[in-house]
Amino acid sequence: QAQLVESGGGLVQAGGSLRLSCAASGRTVSSYDMGWFRQAPGKEREFVAGISWSAHNTWYADSVKGRFTISRDNAKNTVYLQMNSLKPEDTAVYYCAANPNKPNPYWGQGTQVTVSS
Repeated sequence: QAQLVESGGGLVQAGGSLRLSCAASGRTVSSYDMGWFRQAPGKEREFVAGISWSAHNTWYADSVKGRFTISRDNAKNTVYLQMNSLKPEDTAVYYCAANPNKPNPYWGQGTQVTVSS
């Protein structure tokens, strides 16, 4: 069983940057694809970015392409989401997931990101 803990969220002005981290414990996630998702108030959770276990492949939602970058450090069992040029519509709770496309993925508890205009 893997436990995922997100950190790095906070309040930032539009145009600013944040770097989210997702630290895994309990078991290594180095062989898992990883993903970031977000859920804004009153909306369904949506995909933001994904990265393959080897980091050779990355995927992004159209809404964040060119602004967000997902990366991982398998030695640290950690996945990152660098968010630049933040917009108010990026405001949401951001969740990390291990094996998001498999049955029973692992999820973190989420970290709040608020972007003020």
